[in-house]
Amino acid sequence: MVDTVAAPNWRTWQQSWDRQQEWYLPDREERFRVMLDAVEALVGPEPRILDLACGTGSITDRAVRRFPRATSTGVDLDPALLTIARGHFAADHRARFITADLRDPKWTDELPHRSYDAVLTATALHWLDSDALRVLYGQLAGVVRDGGVFLNADHMPGEGTPRIDAGVRAFEDARRERARAEGVQDWAAWWQAAAGDPVLGASVAERFKIFGNPADGPDHASGVAEAFQPVGWHADTLREVGFGEARAVWCSPSDAMVLALK
Repeated sequence: MVDTVAAPNWRTWQQSWDRQQEWYLPDREERFRVMLDAVEALVGPEPRILDLACGTGSITDRAVRRFPRATSTGVDLDPALLTIARGHFAADHRARFITADLRDPKWTDELPHRSYDAVLTATALHWLDSDALRVLYGQLAGVVRDGGVFLNADHMPGEGTPRIDAGVRAFEDARRERARAEGVQDWAAWWQAAAGDPVLGASVAERFKIFGNPADGPDHASGVAEAFQPVGWHADTLREVGFGEARAVWCSPSDAMVLALK
């Protein structure tokens, strides 16, 4: 008898990624809804989207379901998450995925289009320091078409509210511990499960070479050890690099979403 390995259910892997992310971000779906509302309001229901630091394609997945005539280009460096994204969208001509390092000055050369209606990203750019993020924002000002939008939903702390921040952290820590006790995977546990998959394991091993193994401690892709900039810094920087307008359009006690209009 010949041993065979069953093909992965890519949708199941994408959903498990979503559940792991929701362990950290219980309002994640609300952020996606607000993001796509803004896209429809400002560029219409048939957008050409750049899904920046796309991971498994969570934004692309929701965008093409909401906007059947949309197209999306996902960009990421993580080979494991891109494997899931490409597997899930293999039969969908509306989505394609590019391997690129956003720290590479020429990463935009890999894009199939010179401009996009909407560049969208969520919980992904916090691993860039302030200087690198400013450079990236300047590059995006050249990628978003006139009248197009950029939306970044990420960790953007408030300023001058230490008691509020401490209370929120304590509440969120307690919620996560309750969820963990109920069997919800955190970041490290999800990656160890992926590493053990007979098909996905090879790309996870490649990923560990780039970013490190989360079991060995926080890696820069998780963002745990980064210093996050407040929402005002993001809005000011986006205007400085060439966007006409920028402001927060959504927030939670610890996160926010900035919308910039070219």
